[in-house]
Parts: sequence; structure tokens; C-alpha cells
Amino acid sequence: MSLISQHVRTKNEVIKSKREVEDDVKNNDTLKVRKRKKEFEGEEVKEMKKLESFLFGSLYSPVEFGKEDEEVEPGKAAEKVSDVFFTDRSADTVLSVYQKEDADLSEGDRGHDDERALQRKPVWVDDEEENATVNIAKVFRLRKLRKEEGEDLISGSEYVSRLRAQHVKLNPGTEWARVDSKTDRGSDDESTDDENEAIVSRGFEDLDGVLKTNEDLVVKSGAKLLSGHLEYSRLVDANIQDPSNGPINSVQFHQNGQLFLAAGLDRKLRFFQIDGKRNTKIQSIFLEDCPIRKASFLPDGSQVIVSGRRNFFYSFDLVKARVDKIGPLVGREEKSIEDFEVSPDSQLIAFIGNEGYILLVSTKTKQLVGTLKMNGTVRSLAFAENGQQLLSCGGDGHVYHWDLRTRTCMHKGVDEGCINGTALCTSPSGTHFATGSDSGIVNIYNREEFLGGKQKPIKAIENLTTRVDFMRFNHDSQILAICSGMKKSSLKLIHIPSYTVFSNWPPPNRSLYYPRCIDFSPGGGFMAVGNASGKVLLYKLHHYQHA
Repeated sequence: MSLISQHVRTKNEVIKSKREVEDDVKNNDTLKVRKRKKEFEGEEVKEMKKLESFLFGSLYSPVEFGKEDEEVEPGKAAEKVSDVFFTDRSADTVLSVYQKEDADLSEGDRGHDDERALQRKPVWVDDEEENATVNIAKVFRLRKLRKEEGEDLISGSEYVSRLRAQHVKLNPGTEWARVDSKTDRGSDDESTDDENEAIVSRGFEDLDGVLKTNEDLVVKSGAKLLSGHLEYSRLVDANIQDPSNGPINSVQFHQNGQLFLAAGLDRKLRFFQIDGKRNTKIQSIFLEDCPIRKASFLPDGSQVIVSGRRNFFYSFDLVKARVDKIGPLVGREEKSIEDFEVSPDSQLIAFIGNEGYILLVSTKTKQLVGTLKMNGTVRSLAFAENGQQLLSCGGDGHVYHWDLRTRTCMHKGVDEGCINGTALCTSPSGTHFATGSDSGIVNIYNREEFLGGKQKPIKAIENLTTRVDFMRFNHDSQILAICSGMKKSSLKLIHIPSYTVFSNWPPPNRSLYYPRCIDFSPGGGFMAVGNASGKVLLYKLHHYQHA
């Protein structure tokens, strides 16, 4: 046996040695992996503990009181804290404002007023606002910012403040979100009406009268309507759910501001609930033998009087939902009693009769209780002084004042420039009345001056060129509506304090067709226009907040 053969291992030994080497390698690799895994898990645990200690405090190494301050020096502690927290110097200007507010609040707690403490100082002020001027009379949409009629130029700061006030007026915020809102509501006796900026209605000074009526407890003082430009918007037609098949002759709002009637020659009396969006139809009544010429609520809201070109009329009871046919009137030979007026106290109905007669009918008994006689024919009537006086005009060009308590004529005056009077109306306040004629001229008078002998009108409106058919004042006598049914869109709105016509009415881009009747809601927020096409156009007047 050679030397080489002596050192050569057998095949089994070689395989065994290879397996041992592989096992050693595997064991070494496993140990290394386990070691690395333990090191990684240890680092992960340390990171988790470090993060938890940073967020929630020293959870794993609780601090012993009295030892931490001895072990850590103040300088080093400050350095450690500065590593975690930092100060934003860019907000010094804002912080200074709130620091001043806090100082003001602390002084207010010591005795100063709360209002001074709640005032905030602006962070930045534009110096150019004082030097700038804005012409609010030149631009239509800025005229609403005027406080007086002739005001035109204002400073930039005043312009900004008025814009803010207008925004607050149109978008009132909730009480709890206001800075100056009162959080302490413990005592009702200490709260006053001045805090709510309201005026208590007359008759409610004592609590006993609150539950005896359904009138508004709080009445806000109304603002003055400015001339020139009227703010309005078109709404859904009042009779959109049931348009008329003939011309509309009468439209009127109920005293509650929601119930609305429309009547015309199609012999239907329709009732709607007005909200400006849906205008839901409530009921319709068909009168087979009476094409309706006029329909009107009694001022107390209990009945509706309906008349046509007949010698009788109808009464519809809203409470009992009953229709009564009344007439012909005893002792009268009129073939038509189509036109009438109802007294403000709901006691009398004044019908226009033949040959200058005025027929007075009681609303309770529906019987004739008296007559009045003019020299000429009667064309129009209007009540005044809460139903104690009656005005009439007609074919002789005169205006008559009647005292209904004595049934006598108390005054007779010439309507200037009028040959044949066709329309007459009085203001709700009783201070003015207006007359219309065949020529389209409308004269506006002061009633006291007219009764005193001054027969010169305050203003003669000449914007209509055809016969004046209808006139109506709104609830606060600031708007007078006049119309003529003989010409398209022949409807004008007059600003009474200045006796001028609103320049943006009628709407330039929309036709009113042939207007025949007009009415304002009790609060002035809605205006309804009935025309010959059977539609009732509805408009929202933005100056008035309530319907």
C-alpha cells in the first residue's frame, strides 16, 4: 500500500464528513439568524418603549419625587425640553392681540364693562380706506346702502361698515355663535326689550293680555323705503296649480297673509295657500249663474263677497263653508250690482247703483240699510276713517265725502283736470287718497287739505296713457300701484314719500300682459297681479320682511 492510499478516506467517511459540514453550516446560519432576530426584536421593543414614554410619560421608569431634580441639571433639562418643543415666532403678532384681550378680560373681571373686554382690535388696517370714496347712488345695487335719499359719496371705511351691516341683515347668525351674546339667561326679570332691539306691541304691557289675542307680541320698527329703484324678484305664479280659463278680475290676500283668492269670468272662485314656492290650491267654488266681476274678503276674514253683472250677489262663509245667494235687493231695480267696496270695520257693503245711487247693505243681515245720491253717475268708491266716511267719484268730475253716521255729504270738491273719474282709493293711514280718470292721469291728494278747501293735488302722475282701471296702496302707504287694462304692461308703482315712479318697474324683460287687478299682502312682502290671460303673477318685495 502506497503512501497516498494510506491517507485516502473511504466513500462513507467522505459522505459523513460532508453531512457534518453541512450541518455545521446550517447550525451556524440558524444561530446567526436567531441572534439577529433577537437583536432586531430588542431594538423594536426599545423603540416602542421610547415612543410610549414620549407620548404617555415615563411608564417603564417611573420618576421618584425628589431625585429627578437632583440628578438632572436645569440647563440640561431645558436642552432636553427644547428638543421636543419649539416656539413659533411667526405668530407673535396674533398672540399679542389675544394677550391684550386676556389683559382686557382680567381688567373687566376687576370692574370694567364686558363690552370693552369683548372688543377685538384689527390685526391689519388699510390706510387707503379713509382716502377712498364710493358713489353709492350711481350703481343700482349699492343704492340700498343709502341712509338718506340724497346721499351719494361715502368714505371707504363707511362703505365697508355698511356692507357688513347689510350682510348681517340678510344673513342673521344664531344667537349662540355671536361673540357678544349673553350666556347667562338665569333671570328673566333682568332681560329687557332693548337687548332684543324690539318694541313691545301696545296692549301687552301686562301678561294677562298675551293669551287673549293672536297678534304679534314683538313688532320690529320698519325702515323707510327709498325711491328710484325697487328691489323685487319674480316668484311662482299664485295660481300655478289651477290657472283661470278667463280674465282675472279680483285678487286679494287674507288678513293672515297666506290665504289668497283669485276670481274671474270663468265663474270659479279659487283659494290658494301662498308660500312663494308651491302655492298650493286649497279649494275652488263654481258659480254657475255668475261670471265673477269682483270678489273680496271681509276685513275680519270671515266671509267672501262675490258679485257679477247680475242683480244679486253671493256670500261665502269661510267658517261654515257655505255659499248663500242674496238678492235682488228689496226696493231696488238695478239690473247689475257688479262693483262694491267693503268697510274696514266689516259692517257695511257699498254697492254702485244706477243714476248716481250708492246702496248700503249690512254684512250681518245682507239687507239694504240706506242709500246715498250723487249728481252724476257713480264709477268708484273708497272707505275712510275706519268705515265712518265714504268717498265716491264719477261722471261729474267731483269727489264726494260722505258721513255714514248721518248719511249726508260732508264735502264736495273738483278733481283737477278730471272730466270722468274711473278709479278711487284711500291710503290705510287715511292721510292720502288718489283719483284716476279716463285720460290716464292720477291725482294724489292730502285728504285733510282737500277737506279744508285746497283742491290742488300734491302730485299728478301722467305715466299712464289710457284709462285708469285699478289703484291700490300697500299696507304702510309707501307704494301706490296703478294700472290700465287697455294696454300691455300698463302698470306703474309710485313711491309715495317722493311721489315718483320706480324706474325699474315694470320688468323690462318680461311682459305683464293686460293687468286688471293688484293686491299687496298684509305685511307688504308679496305683490300679486292678475291679468287678462288668466294668470296671477306673484312678486317678492325685498324691502319688506314679512308677508
